[in-house]
Amino acid sequence: MERERERERLLHAFQAKHSYKQHKKDNMNLPSPLGHENAKLIYIHKNWFLKSFRVYFFVFWCFGNWLQDFSTMADVQLHILDDQVVMDNGILELTLTNPGGAIIGIRYNGIDNLLELHNPQLNGGFWDLNWAQPENQGTRGKFDVLNGTSFKVILENEEQVEVSFRRTWNTPLQGEHAPLNIDKRFIMLRGSSGFYSYAIYEHQKNMPAFNLYETRIAFMLKIDKFHYMAIADNRQRYMPSPEDRLPGRGQELAYPEAVLLVNPVEPEFKGEVDDKYQYSTENKDNGVHGWICFDPPVGFWQICPSTEFRTGGPTKQDLTSHVNPTTLAMFVSAHYGGEDLALRFDPGEQWKKVFGPVFIYLNCVSDKNKALSLWEDAKEQLKVEVQSWPYTFPESKDFPKPNQRGTVTGRLLVQDRYVSKDQIPANKAYVGLGPLGKPGSWQKESKGYQFWAIADEEGNFHIQNIHAKEYNLYAWVPGFIGDYQYDDSINITAGCNIDLGDLVFKPPRDGPTLWAIGIPDRSAAEFYFPDPNPKYINKLYVNHPDRFRQYGLWERYTDLYPDGDLIFKVGVSDYAKDWFYAHVSRKLGDSTYRATTWQIKFKLENVRQGRTYKLRLALASATRAELEVRINDAGANPQFSSGLIGTDNAIAYYGVHGLCYLFSVEVPSDLFLEGGNIIFLTQAETTSPFHGVMYDYIRLEGPSRP
Repeated sequence: MERERERERLLHAFQAKHSYKQHKKDNMNLPSPLGHENAKLIYIHKNWFLKSFRVYFFVFWCFGNWLQDFSTMADVQLHILDDQVVMDNGILELTLTNPGGAIIGIRYNGIDNLLELHNPQLNGGFWDLNWAQPENQGTRGKFDVLNGTSFKVILENEEQVEVSFRRTWNTPLQGEHAPLNIDKRFIMLRGSSGFYSYAIYEHQKNMPAFNLYETRIAFMLKIDKFHYMAIADNRQRYMPSPEDRLPGRGQELAYPEAVLLVNPVEPEFKGEVDDKYQYSTENKDNGVHGWICFDPPVGFWQICPSTEFRTGGPTKQDLTSHVNPTTLAMFVSAHYGGEDLALRFDPGEQWKKVFGPVFIYLNCVSDKNKALSLWEDAKEQLKVEVQSWPYTFPESKDFPKPNQRGTVTGRLLVQDRYVSKDQIPANKAYVGLGPLGKPGSWQKESKGYQFWAIADEEGNFHIQNIHAKEYNLYAWVPGFIGDYQYDDSINITAGCNIDLGDLVFKPPRDGPTLWAIGIPDRSAAEFYFPDPNPKYINKLYVNHPDRFRQYGLWERYTDLYPDGDLIFKVGVSDYAKDWFYAHVSRKLGDSTYRATTWQIKFKLENVRQGRTYKLRLALASATRAELEVRINDAGANPQFSSGLIGTDNAIAYYGVHGLCYLFSVEVPSDLFLEGGNIIFLTQAETTSPFHGVMYDYIRLEGPSRP
């Protein structure tokens, strides 16, 4: 076991440095391949070694282990065949189609192929995208598997191989393929237990308009090998088989992705719901996930060391791994954002973006009883990759090297005189650089790069590895509503280190807080999530902090409020127990729903006549919803209507948030009464159980003070 740990330590060192020369330099003083202590032992006990068979065996065993470790330092080999390209570094062998660049083989640790090649539809590993013509409605388009039409060796030496599979668009392909030039790259390094992949997408002057909804790299793993999935310390489990989702074994629920397992192959899964969206996570937490095989003990992990190329900012949610077994690296998607996150290209619009590199990491242990330790090792490898970012080895000039990037630092403070007379350090603020826009536009931004940091308890932030370009600086602060944007744009140049000093965020505020519901953190997590219907359970989330990831919670509203809608009494009710997490419609029967009106009851002892009050409505999600506000008269015309907003579908997809909204409603004093008052909140859309909003925070402010 000690030898295995040492071997893994060496591999981690190789991967952290990505340089065989550095490895030789580090080890040039070793007097023996067995190391200092073993060499000394051999010297002192020389005669005893010669006379003892046990010692001979020991020496032979050590030498054999050293040879095995040395094999991990084998030259990277590239074999080009008529229809295949094979990359081999002595640890793993990667096989791709030629010139398509589809991944059809990964040989590792005695397993001939980690990939499944016998699925009815999707097999092996591949890049793909979903696109549509500009007039398309919604986010469902055509899937386009990105098969290359030409192959090129970018770099080939003993330390590294990088290959390219390129597809160039031209007019005869219009309507058949997305109008993009695609360059897929694969990299293998000496001594590295895995491989890297990235792609360069380009839209040129001669290309027509189109919408891009999704792009990713996907891996379909061996069905008979990989049964255990891990995406976080507290989100890992044995998974059902893809057969369990088929008719006869599985029953489709409200949408195709959600399936009730009624007759699974393994009885332990009977009565559970399987849905890939139950395993989504935020970009900032989506660093490593994958699968474990127990015979032999092998891990397959997708490691993403940076979020800079992903869309929607650090808190956007997306898919990870799920039943098939499947592992995804999502770069663009409409998940938890809807149409607002689509990339919409005008005719002739010039655009280029590098997605990745991501690292496909493979690991193993000899003891089957320690197979789950592969997850811990994968987390350590994520740290290695993050520390190595940005990588120095990708050959594309479109991927900026470390010396071509810049840094921005500063300190963010919050000024809210109704909270404190002093400026407040923006503890745990999200501070980032993104394409030029308006406050909050970063959450819908998809075409450019974004670079984010979390401020420390003093509000200090340090944003590094920023591409050379012009940006806006954006921020939001947990505990306060609204978005911050620095007044001036920031021009990043190679090697720059810009210190912005102290920045002051003045969140939206007109007057003192009369009452508030929730916590302003862009999430509905603090509100009441009911127990799921016992018929629709995912055992992973029983007694789990993420209780919102159970199927069908939206339907429980009608169960909990059979005779009337939610009533919240300020000063009496507890939002953690009495505020349902989602404002949805009421189910009356099959496919029949009715608008729901929630009431907030509160008292005002003194109404300041002639003055204006302000109702702040911060939403954590909206899906084809229309939110109406009335004051003290449920039958009056709305004081405010949001209009039809949102397509993030977070209610259906177990997302405790989607895209965020902030509405500020002016309320004239003559609408309020001294004594008891009621604010009526109506969700008026009734065509689907998933149409509704999730609140983040609601606050009533009194008139401003001098």
